Amino acid sequence: MDMGAITSAWVAGWTVSRGTPPAVAQPWGYRIDVGLPKHVLRHVLPAPDASSVGRLCAEITEPYTWLKVMAAPDAVAEWITPGWTVPDDPGFMMCKRLHPSGPGSRPPVPDGYTRTTETRDGVVRVRILAPDGTPAARGQIALTGGTAVADQIETDPRHRRRGLGAQVMHTLEAAAARAGAVTGVLSATTDGRGLYTSLGWRYEGPLTGIVRD
Repeated sequence: MDMGAITSAWVAGWTVSRGTPPAVAQPWGYRIDVGLPKHVLRHVLPAPDASSVGRLCAEITEPYTWLKVMAAPDAVAEWITPGWTVPDDPGFMMCKRLHPSGPGSRPPVPDGYTRTTETRDGVVRVRILAPDGTPAARGQIALTGGTAVADQIETDPRHRRRGLGAQVMHTLEAAAARAGAVTGVLSATTDGRGLYTSLGWRYEGPLTGIVRD
């Protein structure tokens, strides 16, 4: 998949995962009406440059509007205008071929932990609970046909280094493959990139978020 196809798949899956209206195609990419107090709109630019980013920055005045730009932070910082900031941890677009079964498709959880899996509205959600019943790790993957988008993968700091993040990912990947997805897509943080790389996810390109103050 080229970056345009990867971005299109990511946008489609992200809207399903977050329960927003479908993205609206624009000449420069996509607009998503997110509707949250500090994330009102999201504009995604698959092939950004100084002209397209600068024009959007000049036209958009609504606070808490985000641009998600498929470019490195140092380049984006030179394109934005006053009133916009780059607050995010750098993002990394990643992909993986999905398989419905295999030695890591559903490994056992550590002693005392429990795992639940549910599918609702096109989203598979996995949760792992600690022995005391509190949330230890979680994640979800949106099913969009041949692709699936992993999202909101989190492990509580008190339960890290026990393989729970890998547990969540293996379970999500296998569930998506059984549902017909052949390619997984996600946006990784700096902290998450190492985990995904160890699980066979491939880096495809940078992703930078900027927000209107």
